[in-house]
Amino acid sequence: MTTKRDYYDILGIGKNASKDEVKAAYRKLALQYHPDRNKSADAEEKFKEISEAYAVLSDNEKRAAYDRYGHAGFDQRYTTEDIFRNVDFEDIFREMGFDFGFGSFDSFFDIFGRGFGARSGMHRDIGSDLRYDLEITLEEAASGLEKELPIRRLVPCSRCEGSGSEPGTGRKTCSACNGSGQIRHVRQTRNMHFSTITPCPKCHGEGGVVEKPCKECGGSGRTKREERVKVMIPAGVDDGARLRLRGMGEAGRDGSGDLYVFIHVKKHELFEREGDDVYFTLPISFAQAALGIEAEVPTLSGKAKLRIPPGTQPNALLRLKGEGIPHLHSRGSGDEFIRIQVKVPQRLSEKQKRLLEEFDKAGKEKGLFSSLFG
Repeated sequence: MTTKRDYYDILGIGKNASKDEVKAAYRKLALQYHPDRNKSADAEEKFKEISEAYAVLSDNEKRAAYDRYGHAGFDQRYTTEDIFRNVDFEDIFREMGFDFGFGSFDSFFDIFGRGFGARSGMHRDIGSDLRYDLEITLEEAASGLEKELPIRRLVPCSRCEGSGSEPGTGRKTCSACNGSGQIRHVRQTRNMHFSTITPCPKCHGEGGVVEKPCKECGGSGRTKREERVKVMIPAGVDDGARLRLRGMGEAGRDGSGDLYVFIHVKKHELFEREGDDVYFTLPISFAQAALGIEAEVPTLSGKAKLRIPPGTQPNALLRLKGEGIPHLHSRGSGDEFIRIQVKVPQRLSEKQKRLLEEFDKAGKEKGLFSSLFG
């Protein structure tokens, strides 16, 4: 799936731009890139790009959907025909006047008619993309794994092999469009001539219709089926990552959409993740912090020995190198940091109080306990 530029960036406006600002930005760019004025090789593509951006951002419903879902979600909900439906380009070009060297306005709509597909201008039937939300553990994110996902999707009909025709029969030329796959609509207003090209509603842009629909799929060429799809989750993947499986979406006559797997990493009961590093909080006593100990701490792959040196202070960070999350796009791994939490006893026996007072009097860490037991 081609990566599209942000519609706001295309028009050079902010996301809070008003409708008038959207319109003004489009008019300026349309004058600059219309192919009848601009003969550069990329003018037509740029003109199509800015016109599509305007068609979306000038419509409240489409703009809200784009703001919410971005290109990935928006493109699943709107076809090219949907995007340009009911957009009043006539009004814009009337305001610009007819003396700007644009020539016939047929060329404006012909540009988009040519863009609907690659089969002699016919509409291409590409299947829809699918989304699957997958929850994994932090350990699985660190190690990577292979998962089998149950995906229910449209696939080519096995009986007619995707043609839509009953075996032994074929297709005939569409009588509505005479095989072109397109219908031209002409509208005349005063001194302007408008022509739009849309996919034929009878053959859906195919140029032909089935003589006898397949009994299995009813002529659609596709049937629903649940499949087990394998996906490799790479080591180091993070929460919110998106994996793309090409061609594993819904099937269409001219190709299948893609399957997008969105990764959700469960919150861990022991570790916190920051980038490729993980943090673990280890509670120890005051005596252990003062004297130092060797402790066994958990890691994502098991357990490790950690030497806590004498005199370790509260909230100190000790590092276990390489015990974090593997780097996704390079060699090596992050680290595990042990955050030391010194536990202060809330209740002391008389013997403990006496020993701590003697410790204070001996001058070690002078004054630390005097305010408590003075």
